[in-house]
Amino acid sequence: MKALTCIFAVLVLPMQLHGMAQSDLSHASARPLGTAALDPPTLHSLGVYWMIGGDDNRNARVDVAYRRSGTTPWKRGLPLLRVRRGAYKSEKYKSPLAVPDDAWLFAGSLMLLKPDTQYEIKLKMSDPDGGGAEATLNARTIAEPVAPAPLRTLYVVPGNGDAYVAGGGHGTADDPYRGLAVAAAAARPGDLFRLRAGVYEGTFAVDKSGQPGRPIIWRGADDGETILDGQGEAAQRPGRVVSAGDVHDVWFERLTLRNADYGLVGHRSARLVVRRCHIHRVDYGLTCTSNDNGAVTGFFISDNVIEGPCTWPRSKGIESPRGIQVTGAGHVVCYNRIRGFADAVDTFPSPRCEAIDFHNNDVDVMTDDGIEMDYSRRNTRCFFNRLTNVFQGISVQPVYGGPVYIFRNVMVNVVGEPLKMHNGPSGVAVFHNTSVKKGMPLILQTSEPVHHCVYRNNLFIGTSANYAYETTAPMVDCDFDYDGFGGGPWKLFLKWNGTRYATFDEMKRRAPVLNHAVLVDAATVFASGTRPPADEQRRIDKRADLRLNPTSAAVDAGEVLPGINDNFSGTAPDLGAYELGTPPPHYGPRSE
Repeated sequence: MKALTCIFAVLVLPMQLHGMAQSDLSHASARPLGTAALDPPTLHSLGVYWMIGGDDNRNARVDVAYRRSGTTPWKRGLPLLRVRRGAYKSEKYKSPLAVPDDAWLFAGSLMLLKPDTQYEIKLKMSDPDGGGAEATLNARTIAEPVAPAPLRTLYVVPGNGDAYVAGGGHGTADDPYRGLAVAAAAARPGDLFRLRAGVYEGTFAVDKSGQPGRPIIWRGADDGETILDGQGEAAQRPGRVVSAGDVHDVWFERLTLRNADYGLVGHRSARLVVRRCHIHRVDYGLTCTSNDNGAVTGFFISDNVIEGPCTWPRSKGIESPRGIQVTGAGHVVCYNRIRGFADAVDTFPSPRCEAIDFHNNDVDVMTDDGIEMDYSRRNTRCFFNRLTNVFQGISVQPVYGGPVYIFRNVMVNVVGEPLKMHNGPSGVAVFHNTSVKKGMPLILQTSEPVHHCVYRNNLFIGTSANYAYETTAPMVDCDFDYDGFGGGPWKLFLKWNGTRYATFDEMKRRAPVLNHAVLVDAATVFASGTRPPADEQRRIDKRADLRLNPTSAAVDAGEVLPGINDNFSGTAPDLGAYELGTPPPHYGPRSE
């Protein structure tokens, strides 16, 4: 059995050592360049990286072990990925991490960790040619933001109602501030503003920051709807409902934002919390795509409902509206319900685009890409998301070296490519996803090379088509295996790097990939009886149940991935997003 851990650690085939002089071998040995380092932590993930010199023959590896602090047993994680030289360089956005041209960057993540928990991480670099080193790091995952006891609780009412004239008030329960502008002028770190129910008209400009541990909190009413209305109609919308650029430690909770091009804009800001808000009648829900000051870190965006103008089926080509756009580092976007955009959640380019998690989001009706991990540099992660009615599934176009982890997502009614790997991505790991669609189960249509990508334990269900899997891209140092395919009939089974493999058996015998793949019965693979849609243009209203049938060939057909599927039942991990007997994760906003 081919071990993924070795492949993930190297991912570039080593040069032959036969005939090399001892001096050449010495020059090839690996050595650390500086110390191992941590990326910003998230709720469930810790990212690390280490710069390595030498290793000209590319056979060194960095193994990972971890444990909760104060416990004894170490657990294995996936080895660090060797980042392809030059892949982390963007022509436009220069990373603050300078990697010499003759050095290697190794990077990777520990995932599915407990929030607010201290961990020890042990890295072991080894090289058959000599050389080696160890490093131990200590890191703590973050907790969900909890409001501290405020220094002041202040009250606000709309300033344009019949009972009040805009402006004035003292912020007390009996004499609240009349309008958001006068409240914002009085804000200071540690303030909790309670916005009473009603409609607050116009753009809310936030220009005062809190402090770490002492945020400024803008919270809507418990007994009614607090509406921030940009006062725009579709034809004549103002720019923003909330403008929160160049600030930090500001929270927005239980607010309805509506009627503008943008719901909330947070360029060049840090540690914004947007939670339990309803954003609708906008083209862009939450946007932070400018990070020229390098300050954008630590957003927490959770339990929101964000609705856009796009409808199913796609009829206008590639549209512009987007639900959430972020760049920077250390962000968590989780438990949101996002519907009716071109893309639901996107990473955007900037000098930093790393250590970002998208998880447990419920995505529906996306006329372009369900989720984009585009322009990621390293240690971004997309997991436990449900995508329904999306033109393309999850996009990585491009990735600057990675790794980007895409695992345990479900996708139903994907029109095009479940995994969109255009524009030369490098460094993507795709594990335990389930895709159900009409036509070719897996397809990649681009002429740009794809580098350093690994697929394991995924389940791709389709219908009749020319191929079960066709890729027109040159696939360079990529390793796909242990995936399951269902559907058909197919004229041919696989096209890989220009070579066609007519049948499943021929692929398993002769192809350089998918030698341990599995054929499943598309009609019976799911216990619910879910099948691919007969018409992808018809919107699926009911969320599909994609738990496996116990008799399916997908059961016990996967490969063990340390830190990803440790708790499998049976003789081996199951294919797809759900292990047999394990309940699906929660998607979308949680109950309070």
